[in-house]
Amino acid sequence: MKFRRLIFANLFRKKIRLILTVGSFAIALVLFTFLAVVKSAFNRGVELAGADRLIVVDRVGLMNLMPISYADKIAAIPGVKAVTHDHWFGGVYQDEKNFFPQFVIDVENHRKVYPEFIVPDDQWNTFVKDRQGAVAGAKLAERFHWKVGDRIPIKTTLYGGATWEFNLDGIYHTEKPDGDQGQFWLQWKYFDENVPSVIKSTAGWYILRLDSPDDAVRVAKAIDEKFANSPHETKTETESAFAAYFAKQFGNIEFLILTIGGVVFFTLLLVTGNTMAISVRERTSELGVLKAIGFTDRSVLFLVLAESLAIAFFGGALGLTLAILTIPGISAAVTGLLPPLLLSKPMLLFGLGFALLVGAASGLLPGIGAMRMRVVNALRRA
Repeated sequence: MKFRRLIFANLFRKKIRLILTVGSFAIALVLFTFLAVVKSAFNRGVELAGADRLIVVDRVGLMNLMPISYADKIAAIPGVKAVTHDHWFGGVYQDEKNFFPQFVIDVENHRKVYPEFIVPDDQWNTFVKDRQGAVAGAKLAERFHWKVGDRIPIKTTLYGGATWEFNLDGIYHTEKPDGDQGQFWLQWKYFDENVPSVIKSTAGWYILRLDSPDDAVRVAKAIDEKFANSPHETKTETESAFAAYFAKQFGNIEFLILTIGGVVFFTLLLVTGNTMAISVRERTSELGVLKAIGFTDRSVLFLVLAESLAIAFFGGALGLTLAILTIPGISAAVTGLLPPLLLSKPMLLFGLGFALLVGAASGLLPGIGAMRMRVVNALRRA
């Protein structure tokens, strides 16, 4: 603490350079944090996936539909607790940019398989009785300012381009605050009555809940063997594996994050390292005087590292503050296109730690150079 005034005096010696360096840190931290949040959003589906759930899809791919009769055959397999099915609706609300996930669900079994999606009983009962009923996630309803009782027009992009209208009968929440609350559900029976004949009596995929997660491998094998050599062979996997596969459809997010993160790290390292090297070079004679009056080599190294860490801290804090302010707005703007973007406290601490690591690394070489500087050579430059 006794060097605090000296450290800050050196920091503010070149105010424009300080502002530019801190600004570089801030911009880089905003980018780094945003990418980390996106990576976390895609991984969240894997993390929140039920250990006791399996997903059954057509072996060829999700675009191939399966007969609705598969549900009873899957339910008959020992170890299966409940089975439901979903369909992708694929519509937009009012404008092409207003896209969000819309699922055609089996109202009779959906809650048995997905107990974490919470809908008040009175709202659910209304939904079950209303063929044109719909249920929306709390985040989705907040985004469009919907309330129970609203009439919601959805223009489908898959089934003739017509506009379907739904009554918003309920709003669901999730057990965990970071759960997916951006979905829109409609009834399979109403859907089945109004789609082209080729789509009728089909399911996009099946979701089943097991008596025990330990049965996953056995049940998955039994399902695929049951439908082997049929017109619609199946591929059964855990919900976490399915979520990971689905995330990969957007590209190798993890590789992208690591690549850009590495570029950010080395760019900051070069910028801050160059700043500290110039700063040390400008103060060579002053550092020589400090050594001459009794400052140890370690004290000189500490001064340089402290300046570098101070720049990293203030730049990192500014960048993380900007991230806190901007990411919720970005998340609201891309709802439906990306999973919810959540900035957690561990992520903020990691970002600050990343900034301090860069600060320490970039100040180390200039600091060692200053520490090894001979007093006579330093004073000769005065």
